[in-house]
Amino acid sequence: MNNQTDSRNHIEILVRQNIALAKRATAEKLGTVAICRIRSLTMQFGFSWALGDFQYLNGTWYVTHAGLLRLASRKRCVGILTVQIREFCDPSTSRWFFRATVYKSPSSKGFVGYGDADPSNVSPLVRGSEMRVAETRAVNRALRKAYGIGLCSVDELVTFSPPSAPVMSNGNKAAHSNGRGSGSASPRLRDQLCLLIRQHRLDPALVKRYAADFCGTQELRQAGRDLIESFITTLADQAAKDRDELICKLNSYRHVEAEKS
Repeated sequence: MNNQTDSRNHIEILVRQNIALAKRATAEKLGTVAICRIRSLTMQFGFSWALGDFQYLNGTWYVTHAGLLRLASRKRCVGILTVQIREFCDPSTSRWFFRATVYKSPSSKGFVGYGDADPSNVSPLVRGSEMRVAETRAVNRALRKAYGIGLCSVDELVTFSPPSAPVMSNGNKAAHSNGRGSGSASPRLRDQLCLLIRQHRLDPALVKRYAADFCGTQELRQAGRDLIESFITTLADQAAKDRDELICKLNSYRHVEAEKS
């Protein structure tokens, strides 16, 4: 009885923590439905916002790869097998296809999920890593099927594909402008950077300082679009290769922030 009580108390504490942290971290106000969804995700799967198990993007909840792996560990998943489906792969065009099978118990017949990736359906942030994206997508889909999770995972999103410019009557594409020559894609770059910060749980202030230093400007808003795009690509690559090293680099800017404050 005490164990059950302790477990319920732990879940209630986690629910309150998740709601508080989500409200603090999410730019838009969370309504009643969104908050109820947090409670449901916490009570059913034990997801933790602080550990990055789930995210709220553009008004929709998504589970993360880390959250799915932690859930599998808590549920004592016995193994995950991934296989490359070679007949659907084309390395010359960076197209990859994987099958993943999740075994929940020694006697499990396995839950299968498939994942594909190529330059047309991945974010520019992870271009060049299509094979890893395809395998991750397959694993995520198999895990979601195994544990009955209806939420799409962040890694399955086809994000940040540049919008097509409207076609004018003369057949030319119209140019978008925001008054600074950077076009309508500037908010899209900002979204890419914000998503990258959330995905890897980076300090926004330190990333901003690093970006300004990378672009050679006093403030990030003074940098041109090409430099910002280059920084986002570099940051994504560093985060994917060695997050700990990136964190150390970001921490080196703490004295700059301290002096400013």
